[in-house]
Amino acid sequence: MTASDAPRPIIFLGPSLSQEKARKIFDADYRPPAKKGDLLRLAGTPAHGRMLVGLVDGVFMQDYPPTPIEVYQLLRRNRTVVAGAASLGALRAVELEKFGMVGIGRIFELFKAGKVCADDEVAVTFSEGDHRLQSEAMIDIRFNLYRAYRRSVIGKEARSAIARVAKEIYFPHRNYEHIIDESKRLYPHLSSEINLFGNFVYSNRKSLKEIDAIRLIKYIKNTYEQLNKIEEPR
Repeated sequence: MTASDAPRPIIFLGPSLSQEKARKIFDADYRPPAKKGDLLRLAGTPAHGRMLVGLVDGVFMQDYPPTPIEVYQLLRRNRTVVAGAASLGALRAVELEKFGMVGIGRIFELFKAGKVCADDEVAVTFSEGDHRLQSEAMIDIRFNLYRAYRRSVIGKEARSAIARVAKEIYFPHRNYEHIIDESKRLYPHLSSEINLFGNFVYSNRKSLKEIDAIRLIKYIKNTYEQLNKIEEPR
């Protein structure tokens, strides 16, 4: 097997990182967010050559997501590497690391350490066609609160208050405008800091999910290249 005839790695990707950005890093076989049955179908394909699968995004509301047992069945397939990060992939990697799934990124590490534990930390809603975000992930809200706190934009009390408000909002309705308005209503004495955070997010918003998705793509790319070096005839 050479690099030219090896099957391209498959990566399930949606709102965490655009496919346009992803392809600039690595030209994989990008597929929409995974739903129930997607990984099971991969597990049933004949084991001709190595298979590399990256799981970033999955559905949460539009359909049923792949279950741990589906991912486990794929892990059992001969000569298959499965890596997860950022969103549903991080959740499944924590559950299945002992069976060989590779967990990548800070979100995976946070779930593994028990510092966050609820699925709604990574759950978002997104449009069907272009996977454009319609809500914000709680883990990304925490990340931006942390960044604003480290830059002394907000203090500890405001950081905690905004996080509490955001967590109480049902995940499909989490957006910064709603969070800012509700935080000011519940904590009027912190209104000036809350407004500062709103301005900070407007101009400096970053996504930990996107950062971890990029890490996974780079891992898949490097693994693919290394495997092909090993398997090229000398």
